Amino acid sequence: MIFLIEYERSTGIVEMHRFDKSGAEEARRARLSLELKRAAESVTREIVILEADSEEQLRRTHSRYFESLNQLANPDRALDALKAA
Repeated sequence: MIFLIEYERSTGIVEMHRFDKSGAEEARRARLSLELKRAAESVTREIVILEADSEEQLRRTHSRYFESLNQLANPDRALDALKAA
């Protein structure tokens, strides 16, 4: 699965779109369109395309997009993640 994520550091994920693996070209076009739109609006956000087998896997491998700064800064979080694995 392919995920197109628009991310604002202060608030987290603004938008997330899912595409089948066969929709890689569509995802790239959507990313470019979104980047051009945000640039015209003078809005600075991180816009990325990521690939994972599932959203659950994406949340594990790219947790910074899904967790708050407090959660990421918590040293016990890493231990809890290891215990859950």
